[in-house]
Amino acid sequence: MNTLIKWLARLFLLAVLAIAGLVFYGYTQWQALEEMTIAEQEEASLFVVKRGETTFHLINRLANEPVPALTRKVWLRFHPELAAVRQGTYQLDKNTSLREALMTMVRGDVYRLQVTLVEGLRIGDWQKKLAHAEHLTVTLSDATEAEVAKQLGLSGDKVEGRLLPETYSYTPGDTDLSILQRAHRDMEQFLADAWQQRRPDLPIKTPFEALILASIIEKESGVADERPLIASVFVNRLRANMRLQTDPTVIYGMGEAYDGNIRKKDLQTHTPYNTYQIDGLPPGPIAMPSKEAISAALQPVDSKYYYFVAKGKEGRHHFSKSLREHNNAVRRYILKR
Repeated sequence: MNTLIKWLARLFLLAVLAIAGLVFYGYTQWQALEEMTIAEQEEASLFVVKRGETTFHLINRLANEPVPALTRKVWLRFHPELAAVRQGTYQLDKNTSLREALMTMVRGDVYRLQVTLVEGLRIGDWQKKLAHAEHLTVTLSDATEAEVAKQLGLSGDKVEGRLLPETYSYTPGDTDLSILQRAHRDMEQFLADAWQQRRPDLPIKTPFEALILASIIEKESGVADERPLIASVFVNRLRANMRLQTDPTVIYGMGEAYDGNIRKKDLQTHTPYNTYQIDGLPPGPIAMPSKEAISAALQPVDSKYYYFVAKGKEGRHHFSKSLREHNNAVRRYILKR
């Protein structure tokens, strides 16, 4: 009997020691996960959570060493807040803890980048900008304007002026087309709202004509606060049936032939965009107009100016009411006489 009791006591002691060992092992594994940082990497790197991936599997992808399945299950039972991670791309800094990394994915704090599409530029300039944007999938770098127009679902083969210059945020893997689609939707919405608030006495009949005029204002504006005044000049000329006679439209009509200079023969060469030769507005926008340029086109200030010339100083202009005054300004600021 004593032998049996001793044997049972030893078994009990072994069981206690085994349980204690398992508890200690479990605690150390738990603590290791609590304190674990993500796998060694660069100062900041991108981590992609794919559709359908679970926290249980992500732990081993993130951990700096393999974690037993049982340990992961037990740990997650005590951290139910980490269960629902979201698909996306995340930026993880060096020395981020495993728990912090998973919480970032639960919140869906995906890594976002930005690209600024500048007003006054053309669609080709924007394509080049997007082609060099970080982590953006490029699909349109070699596309013609007509091909881009088709991709955007536009009527005709022109994109110029139909996209809103703005800073757009995106996540890695987004496409250049998706950004242009957003720029188009934003332009459509802004133009519709601006058109509803236009002055009722303007010599333009459609929102598209407002875009055309706004693009000219954009190209002629050296400083932002002159846009409404420049707009008034063009509006006054349109009302008086005067040709707009603006160099940026000539340049646009010259296309690849433009070498940085406008010569007398260029002003005399008829193109659909040469406003020294055609009446009224050209057939389409010549650049991407900003919100401010569109607002200026639809709400110009009242003025009696019909001319302006660059003063060569901080991008500002001298505005004139008569041709004589304008010619004097040209002699002063351009010919330096």
